[in-house]
Amino acid sequence: MPVPYTFMRYMAKTKGDEDKVATALKKLMDEDLTLSEVNDKANRQMLLYGLGDQHLEIVRSKLADRYKVEIELVKPKVAFKETIRGTSEVRGKYKKQSGGHGQYGDVLMKWEPSGDLETPYVFEEKIFGGAVPKNYFPAVEKGIAESCLKGPLAGYPVVGIKGTLLDGSYHPVDSSEMAFKMASITAFKNGIMECKPVLLEPIVNLKVDVLDSNTGDVMGDLNKRRGRILGMNPLPGGRQELEADIPLASLVGYSTDLRSMTGGSGEFSYEFSRYEQMPADAQEKVLKEAEEEKENEK
Repeated sequence: MPVPYTFMRYMAKTKGDEDKVATALKKLMDEDLTLSEVNDKANRQMLLYGLGDQHLEIVRSKLADRYKVEIELVKPKVAFKETIRGTSEVRGKYKKQSGGHGQYGDVLMKWEPSGDLETPYVFEEKIFGGAVPKNYFPAVEKGIAESCLKGPLAGYPVVGIKGTLLDGSYHPVDSSEMAFKMASITAFKNGIMECKPVLLEPIVNLKVDVLDSNTGDVMGDLNKRRGRILGMNPLPGGRQELEADIPLASLVGYSTDLRSMTGGSGEFSYEFSRYEQMPADAQEKVLKEAEEEKENEK
């Protein structure tokens, strides 16, 4: 079934109230089964799901009046992903010398799209003549796996890449698994930025149930939100069901806007469909926001 929910990011207004908020929310969720929370670990945020923005505002008021704890409801971070559109060959080297044994790892990696956006990476090796001993292959792959958790473009998870170990060198005394892992991480960071990295955004399939008289306004609004109208299905009672593919990010605050456009008679539901590459202008905006957030955290 499609999900008829609106979600917002929530935070305790007073530092240290997190446990009180969690306890109070659990009590509210026990009595209201349409309310739920999700710990979105990938984006480090707590999400509150309800039947529209008004529902979440009522929950916020209940928390303050009944349990004396306050939360802020803010725009959620969207689960973007990063991938690549080009190829590159990059050398990554890790070398440290500080008395006794040093650290030495050296890899030449080829990066290219894997064609599979369902998995973070594919790893292959095409080493000839023992340039990198086999026992260091797992360390090279571990460097790729760790790097995919937080991409170099904007810190989102990386998917759909293929890394091939082509060549490298090692030191019989100073080489170690850690050194080859670090060399792999360096090759990843530099190589991916040469491969035309792009952001992917979640696209949902949206169904909007409105009166015939509201279809024009609703369709115009969906177009502004980068929605693609897929079709219209007539419903009983002089109503229409509009179907569209639309970026999930464009649905933040949609329930309030739909209520305003339709005098409260419009309803919507959606379900996840797929990930798609973002248009350049939308990507630029997200990257700018990510950069500003990084600056604010300093």
